[in-house]
Amino acid sequence: MCLALPAQIIAIDPATNMATASVDNVKVEVSLALVDDVALGDYVLVHVGYALNKIDEDEALKTLGLFAEAGLMGQAHEIH
Repeated sequence: MCLALPAQIIAIDPATNMATASVDNVKVEVSLALVDDVALGDYVLVHVGYALNKIDEDEALKTLGLFAEAGLMGQAHEIH
């Protein structure tokens, strides 16, 4: 099963429409082609290398907490 995980945008390259996102201290490169108006510090749902949409910080943190409770955060490196 594939999941989209919340990740925080920590760097943006506007020339390539790519960003660096961080989840559970793992950094991944993601495309911003599917979302508008993403800024540093925003949370996005990441799936197969794409930011699918922006999400509220409270919702992102709640979701990450649920993943941690389920023991899934050690597997965050698999979000690419």
